[in-house]
Amino acid sequence: MTTIKLKTYIKAPIEDVFNLSRNIDFHVISAKQTNEKAIAGRTFGLIELNETVTWKGKHFGLYLTHQSKITTLQSPNSFTDEMIKGNFKSFKHQHIFNTTSSETEMIDILEYETPYSILGKIFDGLILKRYLTNFLTQRNLSIQLCLENMSV
Repeated sequence: MTTIKLKTYIKAPIEDVFNLSRNIDFHVISAKQTNEKAIAGRTFGLIELNETVTWKGKHFGLYLTHQSKITTLQSPNSFTDEMIKGNFKSFKHQHIFNTTSSETEMIDILEYETPYSILGKIFDGLILKRYLTNFLTQRNLSIQLCLENMSV
């Protein structure tokens, strides 16, 4: 099991950060480098508890699909999405939001397992963990820039 934990600080109200983080339309914009599209389940707007979304995007030169379900949601403090179908053995992404004195702390905890035994572990160590960390970091930066520029 691999875990990626990121913290991002955003000068915006917690409700705005929470909602933009689960906005399907914004995810499509923020992930334009992978040409991600929501192709089934919830395909626009704010995803809610027990809803699913199926993503199709280009990663590592291949179009891959990933279906996830919102398994917990406590507005505006957290939500979790978990893979139902996809290319991982398991995939769980917790999104946690806290209000500080001057901003919102956004925490991502991504836990996943790769398939293919030792080959999956080697791929993870050499490429995948860094790739996913960069993907999440870029997405968080998009959320931060959108909300902080709106507040100006």
